[in-house]
Amino acid sequence: MNKKVGCIIEARTNSKRLPNKVLLPVLNKPILYWLIKRIKKIKKIKQIVLATTINKNDDILVKFAKKNKIKFFRGSESNVVGRVCGAAEKFKIKTIVEITGDCPVIDINIINQLLDIFEKNSTEYVNNCNYRSYPDGMDVQIFNAKSLKKTLRNARDAKELEHVGLHLIRNPQKFKTINVIAPKINYFPSLGLTLDEKKDYILLKKIIEHFGIKNPYFTCEEIIDLLNKKKKWKKINNKVKRIGSNIYKNR
Repeated sequence: MNKKVGCIIEARTNSKRLPNKVLLPVLNKPILYWLIKRIKKIKKIKQIVLATTINKNDDILVKFAKKNKIKFFRGSESNVVGRVCGAAEKFKIKTIVEITGDCPVIDINIINQLLDIFEKNSTEYVNNCNYRSYPDGMDVQIFNAKSLKKTLRNARDAKELEHVGLHLIRNPQKFKTINVIAPKINYFPSLGLTLDEKKDYILLKKIIEHFGIKNPYFTCEEIIDLLNKKKKWKKINNKVKRIGSNIYKNR
């Protein structure tokens, strides 16, 4: 695997539905800490960059990055593609693993799987979120830097700049793309494991606390098994509407 593989995590504090959501506490740490801890476990990822905005409110995320010994980049709030491209360029990342900060329980085995697929195939873009099959919150997108720069130049509207990967998904004839579908064991497209609203926080907090510091790298399969046993937990956030659920054609 190329030494210039980096994970770029997008995060900001001014979410309208749940302000400061990535800093909400779980086991005496910001919930974003648990995502970073998981990503640090992936040997193929050589650097982690927190891509936040130039807004004054996000100074606290810069402090978080420094405290947790990861790099940071600040850019536009609305032009997320430009922000990710800027981070990749600054830190000379050629293979971009893109994850959003509101996916604190993402399965590192899934990330490793997609990295293997990206490495072994002549492709520009690998994702598992174009066709919704994994739980929402297990989303991974991997790009080569050139394809994302092409997106920045050719994006047709604001949505294509806000949602990283949308331009590539809309133009499959222009990019070599692999869409990964969940195996049966991880197939649960209706399950929300992303942090959008307070009810999501309640569920995610319960999940992280259940596995605890003894098992901080729990898998998607383990989460699904847990929720099949604790059926009331599945109902906690099942009414939350996912604003971005129709952005990608099959989500």
